[in-house]
Amino acid sequence: MLKHALAPALVLAGTAFAQMGNDWTTAGFDAQRSHWVRADLKISPENMSKPGFELAWKLKLDEPSGAAAITPPSLLDFYIGYRGFRALGFFATPSGRMVGVDTELGRQEWEVAAPAPAGCSGSLAAVARPTSTSDYPVASAPRGSGRGTPARSGVGGPFEGAVTLAARMSRPTVPVAAPKPRPRPNAAADANPFAPRVQYAVALGGDGRLHMMWVSNGNETGEAIPFLPPGVGAHGLTVFDGTAYVSGATCGEPADSGVWALDLATKKVSHWKTTSAGVAGSDGPAFGPDGKAYVAAGSELVALAPKTLETVAVYKHNAARFSSTPVIFRYKNRNLLAVTSDDGRLNLLDTAGLKSVGASAAFSGAKFPAGALASWEDSAGDRWILAPASAGPGADTFRTNGAVQGAAIAAFKVIDRNGAPALDPVWMSRDMAAPATPIVVNGVVFALDGGTPAHNAVLYALDAATGREVWSSGSQMTSYSKGGLSSGGARVYVATQDGVQYAFGFPIEH
Repeated sequence: MLKHALAPALVLAGTAFAQMGNDWTTAGFDAQRSHWVRADLKISPENMSKPGFELAWKLKLDEPSGAAAITPPSLLDFYIGYRGFRALGFFATPSGRMVGVDTELGRQEWEVAAPAPAGCSGSLAAVARPTSTSDYPVASAPRGSGRGTPARSGVGGPFEGAVTLAARMSRPTVPVAAPKPRPRPNAAADANPFAPRVQYAVALGGDGRLHMMWVSNGNETGEAIPFLPPGVGAHGLTVFDGTAYVSGATCGEPADSGVWALDLATKKVSHWKTTSAGVAGSDGPAFGPDGKAYVAAGSELVALAPKTLETVAVYKHNAARFSSTPVIFRYKNRNLLAVTSDDGRLNLLDTAGLKSVGASAAFSGAKFPAGALASWEDSAGDRWILAPASAGPGADTFRTNGAVQGAAIAAFKVIDRNGAPALDPVWMSRDMAAPATPIVVNGVVFALDGGTPAHNAVLYALDAATGREVWSSGSQMTSYSKGGLSSGGARVYVATQDGVQYAFGFPIEH
């Protein structure tokens, strides 16, 4: 096992590999914070209703119980290295280690030690790989999906001979030359998708510097880059267009909160500081297709320019403070943003001019910190938003059998009402003691009830369209959880407070 001394608090990111369509790369899956894996080879509402989805492996990472959680892993589901084809996951731990794990075998590959500073246990950051904001991620065919047509024997039918001969005989006797494409002036050569790509990780330590390491073994590739003041509790790291972004607060000074951006080429750091409160939510800023960062802080939602973090627009909520990271999505050729507020409502804004277009009725108890939201689009083109909710006035809006007693996941559909977007409540999950932000994988909602020190965490799978429960982990996890979820390669990852990382999924065929 490889161990390297680094500074406390870790963030991980690959910086030289384009985002694969279904790889979980950053907090909330993508820069828009959708928590939505568009396609999966095996996970679907139909398959989840059948036997087969089970505990694939669990790995003890030797972490002290309690304090904080192991971060949801950033995933590299298709890596070709000197040891062949690999699937890798990258975790940051409460004690300040970055861990690389083979996610097929549940085997730790390497770690980088970086103990958290005294009194700054909250300084542990999240994990990420490079992503893109040039457009919204699309559903691509999962890797390993196999051929699209039936296999054919090399032996042909009667009197055909080999299939190669039959193919040759079917060709025209007079070859037809294809027209040569006109050369494009000053055009760069087409990229070779099979060419080797340098892949490395980035760790953000409590010393405020960015450390680059090879994903295969954790070795550092060069000098660390100064980024944040020492002791900043960072979260929501996102890397795109050669720039790293992260939000956080100085250790011991929660009011000293904001967003930082680091240009990886020039090493220039930009900083935007909140004026009245810390950055709301668990995933930091959300990013639009144009690269702007959208940050909720106190009663303000602010749009920041890429790289420079200059203020572009401000929306002020006159009645409440925001309580989640925003999620950004496209709806009828508009880029909309959803965010919860501590009056128990879900708010919709148009990112063009940062204008309000509506809000839901109160569906959650007041002052409940939702953390982050999930958003997905079904096969009919309908847009959905999922939000954690707590007991309180309005929380029984979805129920026919009484109000929520603890907390739950609420599902809204974005509809067109009198020519404007509106939110229609559709379903609410069973009661949960401590619901994490749900994730959506190919039409299945995975909802984590984090439990309590007296009750174990439980992972549920729900039909995303109806909220119908189709699977549960039951008592397989033996501790509670304060963490979140990520998913890739037909697996869902959950960590518990006793330092155990769980992977639930379908068996992988080799």
